[in-house]
Amino acid sequence: MSIIKVENLTFSYASSYDNIFEEVSFIIDTNWKTGLIGRNGRGKTTFLNLLLNKYKYDGKIISSVKFDYFPYPVADKNRITIEILSEISPTAEEWEFIRELSYLDTESDILWRTFDTLSNGEQTKALLAALFLNDEHFLLIDEPTNHLDAKARETIASYLKKKKGFILVSHDRNVLDICVDHILALNRTNIEVRKGNFSTWMKNFENQQDLELSQNEKLKKEIKRLETASKRTAVWSDKVESSKTGAADKGYVGHKAAKMMKRSKSIESRHNEAVEQKSSLLKNIENADDLKIFPLRHYSDVLVRFESVSPVYNGESICSPVSFEIKQGERVFLNGKNGSGKSSLLKLITGDLIEHVGEISMASDLIVSYVMQDTSDMNGTLSEYAYEYNIDEVVFKSILRKMDFERVQFEKDISDFSEGQKKKVLIARSLCEKAHIYVWDEPLNFIDIYSRKQIENLISKYNPTMILVEHDKAFRDTISTKIIEL
Repeated sequence: MSIIKVENLTFSYASSYDNIFEEVSFIIDTNWKTGLIGRNGRGKTTFLNLLLNKYKYDGKIISSVKFDYFPYPVADKNRITIEILSEISPTAEEWEFIRELSYLDTESDILWRTFDTLSNGEQTKALLAALFLNDEHFLLIDEPTNHLDAKARETIASYLKKKKGFILVSHDRNVLDICVDHILALNRTNIEVRKGNFSTWMKNFENQQDLELSQNEKLKKEIKRLETASKRTAVWSDKVESSKTGAADKGYVGHKAAKMMKRSKSIESRHNEAVEQKSSLLKNIENADDLKIFPLRHYSDVLVRFESVSPVYNGESICSPVSFEIKQGERVFLNGKNGSGKSSLLKLITGDLIEHVGEISMASDLIVSYVMQDTSDMNGTLSEYAYEYNIDEVVFKSILRKMDFERVQFEKDISDFSEGQKKKVLIARSLCEKAHIYVWDEPLNFIDIYSRKQIENLISKYNPTMILVEHDKAFRDTISTKIIEL
């Protein structure tokens, strides 16, 4: 057993006005399977980089373990996979790689293929297998399930559950519940470590917030009552003091004035105590104001119809032909393995000229709002982005504020945003667009749990017509009306 001890950690980027961490202290046991959670921009990846000693910081990070990081950077992906894995874990033998891959439901023949021919899921599993074979190393795992299908996510979560210790950054509630036994939460004003999985932590966190909300309301009423009493006592004290003039018994009147003054001081003390108690509450409450969307009604009930459709690459269909229709008010999810053609089917609705077989018919004058999967080319300020897409800048930025954007972000270039913040920009733009159908391709990659729940509530309330690819099981189970298996 070893521990990672953080003492009075303070850190900010040179280009930032605010500290990401300020005088924080906590301890993590390296035997724990720790889930690292927090809203986008709170510093999850930054903390992993601090453990890796990539940045200078104030305070101390004390640990006797050597850290490894996932995703592992593979410089030359044209090499044979086993060569790459052997460099990551030089003491591991071939049979050990095969064993680890079997735990991950992956055939061992990938070891003798070039790394670039592996799917995203196969690459992830191969790298995790090699990294966990590094004895005496402690693994820092950053968002391993993004872009992976639901089955691959559950396989990786089950694999991690069997391992001894790690830190896992993830926003997938199902994955966290399967494999972690502690939560390291980067809250709004502090960092806390708690035993249990994500659902246990969230229940405790919400109960604490409910308790503090109740205490806050009581204290607000008490403060108002004490302020009224204080004013009344002050008036009485002034009246008694003024009655000294010409009074027959000035000693008695002075005694009454002193008594009033003492009572006034007592009320003031109780008022200050109540204010101090109130100020200590609700510091970590996560504001998740309701979002809005403006779906358009179409005169046709069926908006899109697929008849025996399959995308074609290099002359071959990449999935069995699918037939389905999207009616108004439906939320249709496409489900299948990576590479099964889900994104290509979405792009066909947006008008992308992808080769395919079968027929697609769409209602006339159909307005489509599209959230793409890739964010790599996003740049410019938010104002420039709003102008480019002809959306209301005030509404656009208001939505981002509700999704936990700080005002300082409004002046930055989008290319400097975290991946989760970029995704929020795409979703906020889509929410500004009045459309008949919303086509969203893996919209929740990198997005924090609170914003996911915000979006769930939005869709449940407004019932927009949607077709989505999204592998977050909790999200899909909450809002889907139809699932198409590829």
